Amino acid sequence: MSIRILIADDHHVVRRGLVFFLKTQKDIEIAGEAKNGAEAVQLAERLKPDLILMDLMMPVMDGIEATKEIKKKHGDAIQILMLTSFSDQNHVIPAIEAGAAGYQLKDIEPDELVASIRKLLSGENSLHPKATNHLLTRISKQDPPHKIHALTKREKDVLAELTKGKSNKEIASSLFITEKTVKTHISNIFSKLEVSDRTQAALYAVKHNLA
Repeated sequence: MSIRILIADDHHVVRRGLVFFLKTQKDIEIAGEAKNGAEAVQLAERLKPDLILMDLMMPVMDGIEATKEIKKKHGDAIQILMLTSFSDQNHVIPAIEAGAAGYQLKDIEPDELVASIRKLLSGENSLHPKATNHLLTRISKQDPPHKIHALTKREKDVLAELTKGKSNKEIASSLFITEKTVKTHISNIFSKLEVSDRTQAALYAVKHNLA
């Protein structure tokens, strides 16, 4: 089954380069191209891609606002991988908080980009080391110790499995519980840790040695 990708970037040359390379991958299909964030939101609604390669700085609507809109409407049904030239915390943190599951820089090697795409679609995280460092620093500064103690033993078990990149079905199988129970535990984890997605929860787990 093909991975359907929408490319959102305001530079034609960048889009053409990505299309040219990704089309060489047997399991990847280019669903469409958007030249700004607003167009990405519209095409996401119409084309329902599996993943969007999203630039940050675009006219009309930037990548962060577009990500917020897309995640609000489609949730985990559409994964977003930020592909940008900016590695500072003023861009990384808002992008992840908006709902991007991955963050990579445009100087990434083509093969590494494909690996990142596949990782995201399999439930794993895909963050450039600089992005990871910014997020871990943010967590260490803002997360009070009591948050970790708020988790039950079972929630810690679920969080540890989630950090391995496992799907809800795989977590349920590993812990001998139902998928519905897994979803409930994950919802509780997000609430107690005050995070909004699996990427942030996994980073929290790594920071506090729960992985």
